[in-house]
Amino acid sequence: MNSRKLKLGLPKGSLQESTFKMFKKAGFNVNVSSTRSYFPSIDDPEIEPVLLRAQEMSRYVQDGALDCGITGNDWILENKSDVARITDLMYAKQSLSTIRWVVAVPEASGIKTIKQLQHKRIATELVGVTKEFFARHKVKVEVEFSWGATEVKVATGLVDAIVDLTETGSSLRANKLVEIATVCESTTQFIANKQAFKDRSKRAKMEQIALLLKGAIAAEEKVGVKMNVRKADLDNVVKLLPALKEPTISDLSAGGWYAVETVIDERVVRTLIPALKKAGAEGIIEYPLNKVIY
Repeated sequence: MNSRKLKLGLPKGSLQESTFKMFKKAGFNVNVSSTRSYFPSIDDPEIEPVLLRAQEMSRYVQDGALDCGITGNDWILENKSDVARITDLMYAKQSLSTIRWVVAVPEASGIKTIKQLQHKRIATELVGVTKEFFARHKVKVEVEFSWGATEVKVATGLVDAIVDLTETGSSLRANKLVEIATVCESTTQFIANKQAFKDRSKRAKMEQIALLLKGAIAAEEKVGVKMNVRKADLDNVVKLLPALKEPTISDLSAGGWYAVETVIDERVVRTLIPALKKAGAEGIIEYPLNKVIY
């Protein structure tokens, strides 16, 4: 790798698609030539990206093989990595939310609390954090590493419970499992090697990426709305508008009319637009956003 470039680790696997999507909205086009490639291309000559499993990312960032990378807080805790946290990126595989590692048991097991798992066998990828969790609660369990398909192991009786990642809970329900405790919560993190973060030019590049990514994430659930409003209806229309600060209001060339523009949560659009129309707004336009920088 070129030491003058920023060596950026991107997560391969479940976070890859959502990460590439966020980078694109942030203004960086990342492409992989094939599913087996570990060296994506990016349209920024100052960045040299590499694809790695999120589970390994923090170790390579800590060791200096990478200047920075994107991974989950769960894997930073699991690897006990000493890294600089640039920013918290609130996105996951399926949603813009915090994800959880939960203790799950078969619905038919009758187990309701972790105390009932005393001397039982637990399968998980998050071995270290799981051991610490049960130790804190003074429950002696046997924790074994799972290479994948963890839900199947408990469903078939190979283990008594699992500690697994969940966003929506749909996978647990599909396997007739029920969660009985949360081991930890995790968000996606943009992390840096501490020495690289002290380098002025590399730090500036990392902060640029972080700013644009956070702007892209902030825009995910928002849209822009603009409309024309008669002077007589302006107060009633403005009262309906939520905004980051205040809506932008500009005079139109036609006397007695204003152009009004604001940013709103997408979830309120279906009720807000009819209300705006009823209040007198005309020529209402809704448009998507790439970034919202606070």
